[in-house]
Amino acid sequence: MNWNNNKNDNNPWGSGNNNNPWGSGDNGSNKMDFEDSIKKAKDKFGRFKFGGRRNLSFFILIAILVWLATGFYRVEPDEQGVELLFGKWNGQTTDPGLHYFFPTPIGKTVTPKVEVIRKINVGFRSASDLGFSSNTNAERKVIEESLMLTGDQNIADVAFTVLFKIKDAGNFLFQLRNPELTVKDMAESVVREVVGQRDLQFLLTEGRQEVEQVVRNELQIVLDSYESGVLVQSVQLQSVDPPDQVIDAFDEVQRARQDKERLVNEANTYLNKIVPNARGEAAKLVEGAKAYKEQVVKQAEGVAQNFIDVYNSYKDAKEVTKRRIYLETLREVLEGKNKIILDDTGNGQGVVPYLPLNELKNKGNN
Repeated sequence: MNWNNNKNDNNPWGSGNNNNPWGSGDNGSNKMDFEDSIKKAKDKFGRFKFGGRRNLSFFILIAILVWLATGFYRVEPDEQGVELLFGKWNGQTTDPGLHYFFPTPIGKTVTPKVEVIRKINVGFRSASDLGFSSNTNAERKVIEESLMLTGDQNIADVAFTVLFKIKDAGNFLFQLRNPELTVKDMAESVVREVVGQRDLQFLLTEGRQEVEQVVRNELQIVLDSYESGVLVQSVQLQSVDPPDQVIDAFDEVQRARQDKERLVNEANTYLNKIVPNARGEAAKLVEGAKAYKEQVVKQAEGVAQNFIDVYNSYKDAKEVTKRRIYLETLREVLEGKNKIILDDTGNGQGVVPYLPLNELKNKGNN
């Protein structure tokens, strides 16, 4: 359509001089400028070809830049970055932050969670292991894992849990074919070794904490020797029991041992009560004997000294000493006794009346 035909009544902009949609002014010149602009744009667009060498190089350059930009990756605070060059680990792990590595398909990065606590059950399977809801308490024993030989040739049913996390993501992913299975097998082996060095009674009573600590340390040493990249957080003994087949007999033995301990404690209590009393009585008798000994010795010494004094007096005055001894002896013999005096002169009945001074004296005192 020719826009310059101003006299045509079929002009889409309408007839008349003031219906030019481009505004007022010279309608012809404005239309020519617009057509020239459209034509130039068409010419330039027509000369631009996607298949041209220059344009293709431009698109390739843009694509390369975009591809290189995909090499940026971010490692979160609870992750470690593992860089793979043509599918092979380069032996380095990256810390949290923004990093760059060769983009796919030359390079690849893996960022596993290293702060997540992972759990492995040995000797039993929990509800989550069996695929049930975590709200249930369903468990299943695995006796081929839990039955272990103790140091005193008994059988113990040991179930335990290993809690661990990733220490080195690269070693964890590429040094072991199946890290969790390896940790499980190593933990079971270490526990069997530790249990085999201890008696069953020790395991059932005060030995649980010691076993947990020893197993954790030994397991960490073994895993480090394999460069597994695993950090053992703890080993928890869930149960240590005799096998189900002999648990009744074992309970009887335990009750007998408890009765034995009870009787021994009662005997010790009685012993602690009787022995001090006996020791007290013995000490009392010893002290009494010592006092009696001292008393007898002192009396003997006094008698001996008295005899010596009398003897010395006798040497100085024999007659006086004899009389004094005679009178003292008579006084000792006759004092306090009822006396009857007999007269053997032949007159009368031989009985001499006397005044009972002792009885009169006693009546006077009463």
